Amino acid sequence: MLTINNILFPTDFSERADAAFHVAAAMARDHGASLTILHVRDLPLAAFAEFGAVPPPSDRPTRAAVLEKLNEYEPPDEKTHVDLIVADGTPAEEIVRTATDRHTDLIVMGTHGRTGLGRLVMGSVAEEVVRKAPCPVLTLKAPMAAAELVEAVPATA
Repeated sequence: MLTINNILFPTDFSERADAAFHVAAAMARDHGASLTILHVRDLPLAAFAEFGAVPPPSDRPTRAAVLEKLNEYEPPDEKTHVDLIVADGTPAEEIVRTATDRHTDLIVMGTHGRTGLGRLVMGSVAEEVVRKAPCPVLTLKAPMAAAELVEAVPATA
């Protein structure tokens, strides 16, 4: 049986990540594991114009703002030890690096579930993490909301 002492939950603050948090918190509770919550801020890319580099847009959230959002993730079991980490870099690389550095036993993360051309164009952080992680990775798609379900299932006559 897999011993789980440390769970890594990377988040991009999406609905799918929020749904995965509940699973990560429940698993941490059930295994008596600590929970590390990670957010990776993408490095801003400088654009190059005719006369040199153009500074990147400054809409990147501050570390303090990200930590404030991370603090909103509260496991239902108050005995669960939680560490919050803000990293800068490429999301998949930082998730794998954090999992390695912290001797993570399991990564629990949400996925957007893109396939085909969408995955090729957008890339897949979850897919790269699964390929490179030093431990098992549990990827979760959030269940469809009632409004999405109504739109997805055509009405019968």
